[in-house]
Formats: sequence, structure tokens, C-alpha cells
Amino acid sequence: MIQRFIELGEGYADIYELIQTAKANQHRLAHLMVLQTEINGKEVISPVVILHPTDPGKFQALYVCREGIPNPKKLPNKRFDLFMQTAGELGKQIIELDVKPSTMFPDKELYYQHLIGILRMNRYIPPLQ
Repeated sequence: MIQRFIELGEGYADIYELIQTAKANQHRLAHLMVLQTEINGKEVISPVVILHPTDPGKFQALYVCREGIPNPKKLPNKRFDLFMQTAGELGKQIIELDVKPSTMFPDKELYYQHLIGILRMNRYIPPLQ
């Protein structure tokens, strides 16, 4: 199975695409998630839409707006409110995880591999087959 993060951007306008992706794929929607971290003293979040793997093909997409939205616990914002509203409309709970920032990794691919390992270990996505 191939599991891959697909980065849409940092969430300024990309949050609308992320929300539309969740709504358009309701039949495949596994989880809505928020990854919380701190970069340069600022608390930020990365909203994630996790889809069930395709059949056939066994490709699992994880759509993300990486580290561009202020943490709503510190600074309420409309982008997070829209994500919460979408979760309610789709009947999903938002899963929150604290993670290391992407700046701790030499490149984004290693960061995303690290996150996939965390998601597998916590059984939010299936194990490597």
C-alpha cells in the first residue's frame, strides 16, 4: 500500500480546497485531523484530510495544509472554524495530535515519512503491507 501526504499549501486559501476535498470524497473519508506544533515560538496547526485507500490500487491520500494556520486555542481564526464546521457537517470528530515541526527535518519527505509512522503506530492509517 502506498500512503502519501499531498500538500495543498499552508492554508491561507488552500483550506477551501482541503474542505472541498473532504466533502467531495465523503464516501472515502476516514479521518479529519489537526497536527499541532510550534515554529519559531508560534503555535500553528496543520489540518489533514485522511481518505480510505483506493480499491483497486491501494493508494491512501492524506491531504494537508502544512503549518500555516495559527493554533485556534491561542488565536481563534476563521480557517479553523471552517474546518470544524465541515467536520460537523460530515459527522466526523477532529483528531488532534502534537507533532514535531517540519523544520526539524532536512526535507519535507522525511517529515512526512515520520508522520506516516506516527499515524500507523496510532492506527489512524493501516500498517505497511
